[in-house]
Amino acid sequence: MNASSPVNRSFENVDPATGAAHSLVHEADDHLVDRAVTAARKATGAWARTPVRDRTAVLRRAADLIEERFEEFVAAETADTGKPVAQARDLDVARAVANFRTFADVVAAAGQESFLTDLPGGHQALNYAVRKPLGVVAVIVPWNLPLPLLTWKVAPALACGNAVVVKPSDQTPGSATLLAEVLAEAGLPAGAYNIVHGFGGDSAGAHLTAHPGVDGVTFTGSSATGAHVMRTVAPRVRPVSFELGGKNAALVFADADLDEALDGLTRSVFANTGQVCLCTERVYVQRSVFADVVDGLVERARSRRLGPPRDEATTTGPLISKTHRDKVLGYLALAEQAGAKVLTGGGVPRLGPELDGGSWIEPTLWTGLTHADRPVREEIFGPVAALIPFDTEEEAAALANDTDYGLAASVWTSDLRRGHRVAQAMNVGMAWVNTWFLRDLRSPFGGVGLSGIGREGGASSLHFYTEPTNVCVHL
Repeated sequence: MNASSPVNRSFENVDPATGAAHSLVHEADDHLVDRAVTAARKATGAWARTPVRDRTAVLRRAADLIEERFEEFVAAETADTGKPVAQARDLDVARAVANFRTFADVVAAAGQESFLTDLPGGHQALNYAVRKPLGVVAVIVPWNLPLPLLTWKVAPALACGNAVVVKPSDQTPGSATLLAEVLAEAGLPAGAYNIVHGFGGDSAGAHLTAHPGVDGVTFTGSSATGAHVMRTVAPRVRPVSFELGGKNAALVFADADLDEALDGLTRSVFANTGQVCLCTERVYVQRSVFADVVDGLVERARSRRLGPPRDEATTTGPLISKTHRDKVLGYLALAEQAGAKVLTGGGVPRLGPELDGGSWIEPTLWTGLTHADRPVREEIFGPVAALIPFDTEEEAAALANDTDYGLAASVWTSDLRRGHRVAQAMNVGMAWVNTWFLRDLRSPFGGVGLSGIGREGGASSLHFYTEPTNVCVHL
Protein backbone atom coordinates (compact mmCIF):
# COMPACT_ATOMS: atom_id res chain seq x y z
CA MET A 1 0.00 0.00 0.00
CA ASN A 2 1.55 3.34 -1.01
CA ALA A 3 1.60 6.45 1.19
CA SER A 4 -1.33 8.03 -0.59
CA SER A 5 -3.69 5.07 -0.13
CA PRO A 6 -6.38 5.12 2.57
CA VAL A 7 -5.60 3.11 5.70
CA ASN A 8 -8.40 1.22 7.44
CA ARG A 9 -7.59 1.08 11.13
CA SER A 10 -9.69 0.71 14.24
CA PHE A 11 -9.19 0.86 17.98
CA GLU A 12 -11.03 -0.43 21.04
CA ASN A 13 -13.34 1.74 23.10
CA VAL A 14 -12.86 0.67 26.72
CA ASP A 15 -15.27 0.99 29.64
CA PRO A 16 -13.09 2.56 32.37
CA ALA A 17 -15.31 1.09 35.09
CA THR A 18 -14.50 -2.49 34.12
CA GLY A 19 -11.51 -2.26 31.83
CA ALA A 20 -13.37 -4.24 29.15
CA ALA A 21 -13.70 -3.09 25.53
CA HIS A 22 -17.31 -2.51 24.49
CA SER A 23 -16.93 -1.32 20.88
CA LEU A 24 -14.57 -0.70 17.99
CA VAL A 25 -13.95 2.77 16.55
CA HIS A 26 -12.61 3.47 13.07
CA GLU A 27 -9.61 5.78 13.00
CA ALA A 28 -9.64 8.54 10.40
CA ASP A 29 -6.55 8.88 8.25
CA ASP A 30 -5.53 12.00 6.34
CA HIS A 31 -7.77 11.06 3.38
CA LEU A 32 -10.88 10.83 5.55
CA VAL A 33 -10.02 14.09 7.31
CA ASP A 34 -9.66 15.75 3.92
CA ARG A 35 -13.07 14.40 2.87
CA ALA A 36 -14.61 15.78 6.07
CA VAL A 37 -13.09 19.24 5.57
CA THR A 38 -14.12 19.25 1.92
CA ALA A 39 -17.69 18.33 2.87
CA ALA A 40 -17.71 21.11 5.44
CA ARG A 41 -16.39 23.60 2.90
CA LYS A 42 -19.16 22.68 0.46
CA ALA A 43 -21.79 23.14 3.17
CA THR A 44 -20.64 26.55 4.36
CA GLY A 45 -22.07 28.64 1.56
CA ALA A 46 -25.71 27.59 1.74
CA TRP A 47 -25.70 27.21 5.52
CA ALA A 48 -24.15 30.67 6.02
CA ARG A 49 -26.85 32.19 3.80
CA THR A 50 -29.61 30.42 5.72
CA PRO A 51 -31.61 33.02 7.69
CA VAL A 52 -30.80 33.22 11.37
CA ARG A 53 -34.35 32.26 12.31
CA ASP A 54 -33.97 29.01 10.36
CA ARG A 55 -30.53 28.19 11.76
CA THR A 56 -31.70 28.75 15.33
CA ALA A 57 -34.80 26.65 14.65
CA VAL A 58 -32.47 23.73 13.84
CA LEU A 59 -30.68 24.24 17.16
CA ARG A 60 -33.95 24.27 19.08
CA ARG A 61 -35.11 21.15 17.29
CA ALA A 62 -31.79 19.48 18.18
CA ALA A 63 -32.38 20.30 21.85
CA ASP A 64 -35.84 18.75 21.66
CA LEU A 65 -34.46 15.60 20.04
CA ILE A 66 -31.75 15.22 22.68
CA GLU A 67 -34.49 15.34 25.29
CA GLU A 68 -36.44 12.69 23.38
CA ARG A 69 -33.34 10.46 23.29
CA PHE A 70 -32.12 11.54 26.71
CA GLU A 71 -31.41 8.08 28.11
CA GLU A 72 -29.50 7.07 24.97
CA PHE A 73 -27.13 9.98 25.53
CA VAL A 74 -26.85 9.07 29.22
CA ALA A 75 -25.93 5.51 28.28
CA ALA A 76 -23.33 6.71 25.76
CA GLU A 77 -21.67 9.05 28.27
CA THR A 78 -21.68 6.43 31.03
CA ALA A 79 -20.25 3.69 28.80
CA ASP A 80 -17.41 5.89 27.56
CA THR A 81 -16.47 7.68 30.80
CA GLY A 82 -17.66 5.42 33.62
CA LYS A 83 -19.31 8.39 35.33
CA PRO A 84 -22.39 7.75 37.48
CA VAL A 85 -25.72 7.89 35.66
CA ALA A 86 -26.95 10.54 38.11
CA GLN A 87 -24.21 12.93 36.98
CA ALA A 88 -24.69 12.08 33.32
CA ARG A 89 -28.37 12.97 33.63
CA ASP A 90 -28.11 16.04 35.86
CA LEU A 91 -25.04 17.62 34.28
CA ASP A 92 -23.81 16.17 31.00
CA VAL A 93 -26.97 15.63 28.97
CA ALA A 94 -28.95 18.41 30.62
CA ARG A 95 -26.17 20.89 29.83
CA ALA A 96 -26.11 19.77 26.19
CA VAL A 97 -29.81 20.65 25.88
CA ALA A 98 -29.20 24.01 27.56
CA ASN A 99 -26.26 24.77 25.25
CA PHE A 100 -28.36 24.44 22.10
CA ARG A 101 -31.23 26.50 23.47
CA THR A 102 -29.02 29.18 24.99
CA PHE A 103 -27.02 29.81 21.82
CA ALA A 104 -30.17 29.76 19.71
CA ASP A 105 -31.45 32.59 21.91
CA VAL A 106 -28.13 34.46 21.92
CA VAL A 107 -27.73 34.42 18.14
CA ALA A 108 -31.39 35.19 17.49
CA ALA A 109 -31.16 38.31 19.68
CA ALA A 110 -27.71 39.48 18.59
CA GLY A 111 -27.45 43.00 17.21
CA GLN A 112 -24.75 44.84 15.29
CA GLU A 113 -22.67 47.90 16.08
CA SER A 114 -23.37 51.06 14.11
CA PHE A 115 -22.03 54.60 14.30
CA LEU A 116 -23.21 57.83 12.67
CA THR A 117 -20.09 59.87 11.92
CA ASP A 118 -20.21 63.65 11.50
CA LEU A 119 -18.08 64.93 8.60
CA PRO A 120 -16.85 68.42 7.62
CA GLY A 121 -19.39 70.50 5.76
CA GLY A 122 -22.39 69.03 7.52
CA HIS A 123 -22.22 65.63 5.85
CA GLN A 124 -22.44 62.27 7.64
CA ALA A 125 -21.31 58.70 7.18
CA LEU A 126 -22.91 55.53 8.49
CA ASN A 127 -20.58 52.81 9.77
CA TYR A 128 -22.09 49.45 10.60
CA ALA A 129 -20.72 45.97 11.20
CA VAL A 130 -21.75 42.78 9.46
CA ARG A 131 -20.70 39.51 11.07
CA LYS A 132 -19.82 36.61 8.79
CA PRO A 133 -19.03 33.02 9.80
CA LEU A 134 -15.41 31.91 9.92
CA GLY A 135 -16.16 29.02 7.55
CA VAL A 136 -14.88 25.59 8.59
CA VAL A 137 -14.17 25.24 12.31
CA ALA A 138 -12.18 22.37 13.80
CA VAL A 139 -13.76 21.37 17.11
CA ILE A 140 -11.48 19.27 19.34
CA VAL A 141 -12.97 18.14 22.63
CA PRO A 142 -11.64 16.13 25.60
CA TRP A 143 -12.86 13.01 27.36
CA ASN A 144 -13.91 14.37 30.75
CA LEU A 145 -17.21 16.05 29.77
CA PRO A 146 -17.60 14.89 26.17
CA LEU A 147 -21.16 15.97 25.38
CA PRO A 148 -21.34 19.27 27.32
CA LEU A 149 -18.04 20.53 25.92
CA LEU A 150 -18.89 19.35 22.40
CA THR A 151 -22.25 21.12 22.31
CA TRP A 152 -20.75 24.18 24.03
CA LYS A 153 -18.68 24.66 20.87
CA VAL A 154 -20.84 23.15 18.13
CA ALA A 155 -24.03 25.03 19.03
CA PRO A 156 -22.64 28.58 18.63
CA ALA A 157 -20.49 27.59 15.64
CA LEU A 158 -23.51 26.26 13.76
CA ALA A 159 -25.78 29.08 14.91
CA CYS A 160 -23.32 31.57 13.41
CA GLY A 161 -23.40 29.79 10.04
CA ASN A 162 -20.18 27.77 10.21
CA ALA A 163 -19.65 24.13 9.33
CA VAL A 164 -17.69 22.01 11.79
CA VAL A 165 -15.35 19.05 11.77
CA VAL A 166 -15.37 17.44 15.20
CA LYS A 167 -12.53 15.35 16.61
CA PRO A 168 -13.76 13.77 19.86
CA SER A 169 -11.35 12.16 22.28
CA ASP A 170 -10.41 8.64 21.22
CA GLN A 171 -11.62 7.55 24.67
CA THR A 172 -15.13 9.03 24.36
CA PRO A 173 -16.43 8.75 20.79
CA GLY A 174 -20.03 7.76 21.54
CA SER A 175 -22.01 10.92 22.19
CA ALA A 176 -20.47 12.86 19.28
CA THR A 177 -21.62 10.11 16.94
CA LEU A 178 -25.09 10.06 18.45
CA LEU A 179 -25.29 13.84 18.09
CA ALA A 180 -24.71 13.47 14.33
CA GLU A 181 -27.95 11.50 14.08
CA VAL A 182 -29.81 14.15 16.08
CA LEU A 183 -28.53 17.06 13.99
CA ALA A 184 -29.39 15.33 10.74
CA GLU A 185 -32.93 14.68 11.99
CA ALA A 186 -33.16 18.29 13.20
CA GLY A 187 -32.62 19.50 9.61
CA LEU A 188 -28.93 20.43 9.57
CA PRO A 189 -27.67 20.25 5.96
CA ALA A 190 -25.32 17.43 5.01
CA GLY A 191 -21.69 18.41 5.52
CA ALA A 192 -22.31 21.02 8.19
CA TYR A 193 -21.43 18.56 10.99
CA ASN A 194 -18.65 16.02 10.43
CA ILE A 195 -16.81 13.66 12.78
CA VAL A 196 -13.32 12.21 12.50
CA HIS A 197 -12.29 9.73 15.16
CA GLY A 198 -8.74 9.00 16.20
CA PHE A 199 -5.80 10.22 18.20
CA GLY A 200 -3.67 13.36 18.32
CA GLY A 201 -0.18 13.02 16.88
CA ASP A 202 0.10 11.44 13.41
CA SER A 203 -3.64 10.75 13.46
CA ALA A 204 -6.96 12.55 13.04
CA GLY A 205 -6.12 15.43 15.38
CA ALA A 206 -2.84 16.29 13.68
CA HIS A 207 -4.33 15.93 10.18
CA LEU A 208 -7.25 18.19 11.09
CA THR A 209 -5.31 21.05 12.69
CA ALA A 210 -2.78 21.05 9.85
CA HIS A 211 -5.41 21.04 7.10
CA PRO A 212 -5.31 24.24 5.00
CA GLY A 213 -9.09 24.19 4.65
CA VAL A 214 -9.69 24.81 8.36
CA ASP A 215 -10.49 28.45 9.16
CA GLY A 216 -10.36 28.29 12.97
CA VAL A 217 -9.72 25.87 15.82
CA THR A 218 -11.50 25.60 19.15
CA PHE A 219 -9.86 23.20 21.59
CA THR A 220 -10.37 22.07 25.16
CA GLY A 221 -7.67 19.91 26.69
CA SER A 222 -4.19 20.00 28.15
CA SER A 223 -1.94 23.04 28.05
CA ALA A 224 0.81 21.09 26.27
CA THR A 225 -1.53 19.98 23.48
CA GLY A 226 -2.92 23.51 23.18
CA ALA A 227 0.58 24.88 22.68
CA HIS A 228 1.22 22.26 19.97
CA VAL A 229 -2.01 23.15 18.15
CA MET A 230 -1.09 26.84 18.30
CA ARG A 231 2.28 26.11 16.69
CA THR A 232 0.56 24.07 13.99
CA VAL A 233 -1.88 26.80 12.93
CA ALA A 234 0.51 29.73 13.42
CA PRO A 235 1.96 29.67 9.84
CA ARG A 236 -1.59 30.01 8.47
CA VAL A 237 -2.54 32.64 11.09
CA ARG A 238 -5.80 30.94 12.00
CA PRO A 239 -7.83 32.11 15.04
CA VAL A 240 -7.85 29.79 18.05
CA SER A 241 -9.89 29.51 21.22
CA PHE A 242 -8.29 27.36 23.92
CA GLU A 243 -9.65 26.30 27.29
CA LEU A 244 -6.77 24.42 28.85
CA GLY A 245 -5.67 23.11 32.23
CA GLY A 246 -6.19 24.45 35.70
CA LYS A 247 -4.69 24.30 39.18
CA ASN A 248 -7.64 25.92 40.86
CA ALA A 249 -7.71 27.32 44.37
CA ALA A 250 -10.44 27.59 46.98
CA LEU A 251 -10.09 30.14 49.80
CA VAL A 252 -12.05 29.45 52.98
CA PHE A 253 -12.21 32.32 55.48
CA ALA A 254 -13.00 31.90 59.16
CA ASP A 255 -16.31 33.75 58.82
CA ALA A 256 -17.61 31.37 56.12
CA ASP A 257 -20.62 29.15 56.67
CA LEU A 258 -18.48 26.03 57.11
CA ASP A 259 -21.20 23.51 56.29
CA GLU A 260 -21.93 25.38 53.06
CA ALA A 261 -18.22 25.65 52.31
CA LEU A 262 -17.61 21.95 52.99
CA ASP A 263 -20.47 20.92 50.75
CA GLY A 264 -19.09 23.16 48.01
CA LEU A 265 -15.55 21.86 48.44
CA THR A 266 -16.76 18.27 48.29
CA ARG A 267 -18.23 19.01 44.88
CA SER A 268 -15.31 21.07 43.61
CA VAL A 269 -12.66 18.52 44.64
CA PHE A 270 -14.41 15.25 43.85
CA ALA A 271 -16.95 15.97 41.07
CA ASN A 272 -16.42 13.69 38.06
CA THR A 273 -13.62 12.04 40.06
CA GLY A 274 -11.71 15.32 39.94
CA GLN A 275 -11.64 15.21 36.14
CA VAL A 276 -13.03 18.69 35.51
CA CYS A 277 -10.78 21.56 34.46
CA LEU A 278 -12.58 23.70 37.07
CA CYS A 279 -12.04 21.30 39.98
CA THR A 280 -10.23 22.48 43.10
CA GLU A 281 -6.80 20.97 43.79
CA ARG A 282 -5.58 23.62 46.28
CA VAL A 283 -7.64 24.45 49.37
CA TYR A 284 -6.44 27.40 51.48
CA VAL A 285 -8.11 27.66 54.89
CA GLN A 286 -7.81 30.40 57.51
CA ARG A 287 -5.80 28.95 60.38
CA SER A 288 -8.45 29.38 63.08
CA VAL A 289 -10.84 27.01 61.27
CA PHE A 290 -8.25 24.83 59.55
CA ALA A 291 -8.79 21.79 61.77
CA ASP A 292 -12.59 22.02 61.40
CA VAL A 293 -12.39 22.18 57.61
CA VAL A 294 -9.88 19.33 57.45
CA ASP A 295 -12.05 17.08 59.63
CA GLY A 296 -15.22 17.95 57.74
CA LEU A 297 -13.74 17.43 54.28
CA VAL A 298 -12.15 14.12 55.28
CA GLU A 299 -15.51 12.91 56.59
CA ARG A 300 -17.21 13.85 53.34
CA ALA A 301 -14.46 12.27 51.24
CA ARG A 302 -14.88 8.99 53.08
CA SER A 303 -18.62 9.07 52.45
CA ARG A 304 -18.18 9.09 48.67
CA ARG A 305 -19.58 5.90 47.19
CA LEU A 306 -17.51 4.21 44.50
CA GLY A 307 -19.41 1.61 42.53
CA PRO A 308 -21.11 0.58 39.30
CA PRO A 309 -21.86 3.68 37.18
CA ARG A 310 -25.42 2.52 36.53
CA ASP A 311 -26.16 2.26 40.26
CA GLU A 312 -28.17 5.35 41.21
CA ALA A 313 -26.42 5.44 44.60
CA THR A 314 -22.91 5.72 43.12
CA THR A 315 -21.35 9.15 43.60
CA THR A 316 -17.85 8.57 42.21
CA GLY A 317 -16.77 6.77 39.08
CA PRO A 318 -13.34 5.67 37.86
CA LEU A 319 -10.64 7.69 36.19
CA ILE A 320 -10.83 7.63 32.40
CA SER A 321 -8.06 5.07 31.88
CA LYS A 322 -5.33 3.08 33.55
CA THR A 323 -2.77 5.34 31.90
CA HIS A 324 -4.35 8.37 33.55
CA ARG A 325 -4.57 6.51 36.86
CA ASP A 326 -0.85 5.79 36.66
CA LYS A 327 -0.28 9.53 36.24
CA VAL A 328 -2.40 10.36 39.28
CA LEU A 329 -0.77 7.61 41.35
CA GLY A 330 2.58 9.11 40.38
CA TYR A 331 1.54 12.39 42.00
CA LEU A 332 0.39 10.52 45.10
CA ALA A 333 3.88 9.04 45.34
CA LEU A 334 5.45 12.48 44.84
CA ALA A 335 3.29 13.89 47.65
CA GLU A 336 4.43 11.19 50.05
CA GLN A 337 8.06 11.78 49.07
CA ALA A 338 7.57 15.48 49.82
CA GLY A 339 6.39 14.65 53.34
CA ALA A 340 2.65 15.03 52.87
CA LYS A 341 0.32 13.59 55.46
CA VAL A 342 -2.33 11.48 53.75
CA LEU A 343 -5.58 12.26 55.53
CA THR A 344 -7.67 9.81 53.52
CA GLY A 345 -7.31 7.74 50.37
CA GLY A 346 -3.97 7.47 48.68
CA GLY A 347 -4.44 4.22 46.83
CA VAL A 348 -6.48 1.92 44.63
CA PRO A 349 -9.71 0.53 46.13
CA ARG A 350 -10.87 -3.06 45.86
CA LEU A 351 -14.42 -3.10 44.52
CA GLY A 352 -14.91 -6.73 43.58
CA PRO A 353 -14.21 -8.86 40.50
CA GLU A 354 -16.64 -6.96 38.24
CA LEU A 355 -14.91 -3.59 38.77
CA ASP A 356 -11.34 -4.35 39.83
CA GLY A 357 -10.23 -4.32 36.20
CA GLY A 358 -11.31 -0.66 35.94
CA SER A 359 -9.36 2.54 36.53
CA TRP A 360 -10.43 3.23 40.10
CA ILE A 361 -8.68 5.41 42.65
CA GLU A 362 -9.51 6.57 46.16
CA PRO A 363 -10.46 10.20 46.87
CA THR A 364 -7.34 11.64 48.49
CA LEU A 365 -6.59 14.63 50.74
CA TRP A 366 -3.22 15.88 51.98
CA THR A 367 -1.75 18.31 54.46
CA GLY A 368 1.90 19.20 54.90
CA LEU A 369 2.69 20.22 51.30
CA THR A 370 4.26 23.55 50.33
CA HIS A 371 4.22 25.61 47.14
CA ALA A 372 7.62 24.20 46.24
CA ASP A 373 6.14 20.71 45.87
CA ARG A 374 5.08 19.46 42.44
CA PRO A 375 1.65 18.16 43.58
CA VAL A 376 0.78 21.76 44.51
CA ARG A 377 2.14 23.31 41.33
CA GLU A 378 1.15 20.87 38.55
CA GLU A 379 -2.32 19.87 37.37
CA ILE A 380 -3.15 16.33 38.51
CA PHE A 381 -6.73 15.98 37.21
CA GLY A 382 -7.91 13.51 39.80
CA PRO A 383 -9.92 13.41 43.07
CA VAL A 384 -7.11 14.95 45.11
CA ALA A 385 -6.46 18.19 46.99
CA ALA A 386 -3.85 19.73 49.24
CA LEU A 387 -5.12 21.65 52.30
CA ILE A 388 -2.90 24.57 53.34
CA PRO A 389 -3.49 27.09 56.17
CA PHE A 390 -3.22 30.89 55.86
CA ASP A 391 -3.49 33.81 58.27
CA THR A 392 -4.41 36.97 56.33
CA GLU A 393 -6.48 37.88 53.30
CA GLU A 394 -3.41 39.21 51.51
CA GLU A 395 -1.54 35.95 52.13
CA ALA A 396 -4.47 33.89 50.83
CA ALA A 397 -4.70 35.90 47.61
CA ALA A 398 -0.95 35.67 47.07
CA LEU A 399 -0.96 31.89 47.57
CA ALA A 400 -3.91 31.39 45.24
CA ASN A 401 -2.26 33.47 42.52
CA ASP A 402 1.11 31.74 42.88
CA THR A 403 0.56 29.48 39.86
CA ASP A 404 1.20 29.36 36.13
CA TYR A 405 -2.48 28.57 35.59
CA GLY A 406 -5.45 30.91 35.77
CA LEU A 407 -8.75 29.20 35.12
CA ALA A 408 -10.98 29.39 38.22
CA ALA A 409 -11.09 30.10 41.94
CA SER A 410 -13.72 30.01 44.67
CA VAL A 411 -13.99 32.20 47.76
CA TRP A 412 -15.96 31.20 50.84
CA THR A 413 -16.85 34.03 53.24
CA SER A 414 -19.85 35.68 54.89
CA ASP A 415 -18.34 39.14 54.34
CA LEU A 416 -19.86 40.38 51.08
CA ARG A 417 -17.22 43.10 50.65
CA ARG A 418 -14.42 40.58 51.12
CA GLY A 419 -16.09 38.22 48.67
CA HIS A 420 -16.09 40.87 45.95
CA ARG A 421 -12.61 42.09 46.84
CA VAL A 422 -10.89 38.69 46.86
CA ALA A 423 -12.75 37.32 43.83
CA GLN A 424 -11.67 40.34 41.79
CA ALA A 425 -8.08 39.88 42.99
CA MET A 426 -7.89 36.36 41.57
CA ASN A 427 -5.88 36.08 38.33
CA VAL A 428 -8.41 33.75 36.73
CA GLY A 429 -11.09 33.67 34.07
CA MET A 430 -13.83 32.82 36.57
CA ALA A 431 -14.12 33.43 40.33
CA TRP A 432 -17.00 32.12 42.43
CA VAL A 433 -18.17 33.44 45.80
CA ASN A 434 -19.89 30.92 48.09
CA THR A 435 -20.58 28.53 45.22
CA TRP A 436 -18.87 26.44 42.55
CA PHE A 437 -19.69 25.40 38.96
CA LEU A 438 -22.63 27.78 38.80
CA ARG A 439 -22.63 29.56 35.45
CA ASP A 440 -24.74 31.67 33.19
CA LEU A 441 -24.01 30.38 29.69
CA ARG A 442 -24.18 33.93 28.36
CA SER A 443 -21.16 35.02 30.41
CA PRO A 444 -17.56 34.85 29.10
CA PHE A 445 -15.66 31.67 29.93
CA GLY A 446 -11.96 30.88 29.57
CA GLY A 447 -8.64 31.20 31.32
CA VAL A 448 -5.35 33.07 31.47
CA GLY A 449 -1.76 31.86 31.52
CA LEU A 450 -1.47 28.12 30.95
CA SER A 451 -5.26 27.89 31.27
CA GLY A 452 -5.96 29.17 27.80
CA ILE A 453 -6.55 31.99 25.39
CA GLY A 454 -9.80 33.60 24.30
CA ARG A 455 -13.32 33.48 25.71
CA GLU A 456 -16.47 31.63 24.74
CA GLY A 457 -20.02 31.92 25.96
CA GLY A 458 -22.77 34.35 24.98
CA ALA A 459 -21.52 37.25 22.87
CA SER A 460 -17.92 36.06 23.35
CA SER A 461 -18.72 32.98 21.27
CA LEU A 462 -20.18 35.16 18.53
CA HIS A 463 -16.93 37.13 18.44
CA PHE A 464 -14.87 33.98 17.97
CA TYR A 465 -17.07 32.12 15.49
CA THR A 466 -17.55 35.13 13.21
CA GLU A 467 -15.46 37.84 11.55
CA PRO A 468 -16.83 41.41 11.41
CA THR A 469 -16.80 43.48 8.24
CA ASN A 470 -17.26 47.21 8.69
CA VAL A 471 -19.36 48.91 6.02
CA CYS A 472 -18.94 52.68 5.66
CA VAL A 473 -21.51 54.62 3.64
CA HIS A 474 -21.06 58.30 2.86
CA LEU A 475 -24.56 59.73 3.27
